Amino acid sequence: MHAEVTKAFQVLKQGGIILYPTDTVWGIGCDATNYEAIQKIYKLKQRVDSKSMICLVSDFKMLNQYIEEIPEVAYDILKYATKPTTIVYDRPLHVAENLIAEDNSLALRVVRESFASHLLKKFKKPIVSTSANISGQQTPKSFKEISDEILKGVDYVVNLPNVKSSKKPSAIIKLANDGTVQVIRQ
Repeated sequence: MHAEVTKAFQVLKQGGIILYPTDTVWGIGCDATNYEAIQKIYKLKQRVDSKSMICLVSDFKMLNQYIEEIPEVAYDILKYATKPTTIVYDRPLHVAENLIAEDNSLALRVVRESFASHLLKKFKKPIVSTSANISGQQTPKSFKEISDEILKGVDYVVNLPNVKSSKKPSAIIKLANDGTVQVIRQ
């Protein structure tokens, strides 16, 4: 795994896009601060860039660097979550503007022990994580289900095809700064 972390890290540093196992499903990723890399993902997925993507962070410390103000309830939700949980926060900071939704929000997930967590700790910046499919198509549940178009369209495929994924995307919760909580995906 260490060699794969190093290879993926190099590609991210050079503005490339990777196909990698996240803490949930296989995802397409890039440096969340690199506008051009994010555009490559939108193009590959044939997705309109008004539809924002999730970013992964390694821990609360990294989360704090990229969100202006984290509502207190976020810590409780994440502490007690029994499965990977993505939270949509208001007023993100220091990420490429083409990642930020029209309502000035950004979806971020703190990942637990996984390939993605090792990569994040080495990269020290958020990494985009979007499902490894063309927009509108089924989310692949395993590496074998990923289309050739995606495999050929990324700059690097992490060579860990047998990594067990949960086969399910994360839960998504939107937290507004006024304290309202909205469940988007369970």
